[in-house]
Amino acid sequence: MSKLFLVPTPIGNLEDITLRAIRILKEVDVVLAEDTRKTGILLKHYQINNTLRSHHQHNEHRSIEKIIQQILDGKTIALVTDAGTPAISDPGFLLVRECLNANIEVECLPGATAFIPALVHSGLPSDRFIFEGFLPVKKGRNTKLQHLGDQTYTMIFYESPHRLIKTLEQFKTIFGINRQISVSRELTKLHEENVRGVIGEVLQHFRENKIKGEIVIIVDGLRKSKK
Repeated sequence: MSKLFLVPTPIGNLEDITLRAIRILKEVDVVLAEDTRKTGILLKHYQINNTLRSHHQHNEHRSIEKIIQQILDGKTIALVTDAGTPAISDPGFLLVRECLNANIEVECLPGATAFIPALVHSGLPSDRFIFEGFLPVKKGRNTKLQHLGDQTYTMIFYESPHRLIKTLEQFKTIFGINRQISVSRELTKLHEENVRGVIGEVLQHFRENKIKGEIVIIVDGLRKSKK
């Protein structure tokens, strides 16, 4: 039966993929990849010989109609991104929406995503949290942070290495120097690092050390006792 599969891929360590994901990537007619070169490395590692096609944020609007038609014609298609679960701060949402609008079955496999391990071992409350993903780069960034200043749930952000210092400085201004945070980078990789403490301490650490890799920031919610 034709359908769209969303297949999570490892965020670093190539062993972090399910047996089911490997089977699906072998069985589908086409694998849509954010970066065919990166996905090609994964497929080669698991001896998967399948058709790879590009599907990323710059071409997804143009390619969706063709993909929909291929599935309606009987093909099964898997969507992967460079790392983690499709549609989580990565391409995927638009394709899923249009497939559902066309009454195409969509199946999402469980698997790797960066913010869950970062949240769990941050030591911060994980019973209630909000995922903010990447903050706006320019317009609306400060307004967004001001809005989150009184948020009582644990907050989760993605950030790039070259913006981390700026973001932590903004956090210090809006959340306060003593708000608890955890910064994780290079998760599941050889040089994984998790830095926990108050914002002032963590900011100082990264001012003094080289910053590389994808980053997840976990910020404690506002607590009345900490006003």
